[in-house]
Amino acid sequence: MTSGQPLRPVPRDREQGREPTLTIAQVSERTGLSPDTLRYYEKAGLIERVGRSTGNQRRYQAADLAWLEFLLRLRETGMSIADMQRFAALRAAGNTSVADRLAMLRAHRAELGDRIRTLRRNAAVLDHKIDHYEQLLLDDHGQERGREREQR
Repeated sequence: MTSGQPLRPVPRDREQGREPTLTIAQVSERTGLSPDTLRYYEKAGLIERVGRSTGNQRRYQAADLAWLEFLLRLRETGMSIADMQRFAALRAAGNTSVADRLAMLRAHRAELGDRIRTLRRNAAVLDHKIDHYEQLLLDDHGQERGREREQR
């Protein structure tokens, strides 16, 4: 998954008359997660047990992809695997855990806001230093031209 880009929707399988599914290779291609990572996510409880085909191959549904997309957003915003696991367990508990999930997301969003503010301050310091060095180069370049003129 390209950072910040939504996953492509699962194509509709109208002829079969059932919800379309994707193989682990197709999900890997769509998400950018390796098959090993997808298996790990399942084993670690981040995603619920994925349905299987008659040949015992994992078959992902649209809901699995939507959940994976959300997990990737949590990961990209710095949520730890342990917190992602806790969130996934709360999600699996159903509607009785909505308040707890909301509290977790609010806390994570507040931490993200703090990190964004810190990154902006750091970027401003870097911008100032870049400007400083660019000015030094301009000053040095101007002094070199002055010396060249004096030597002529």
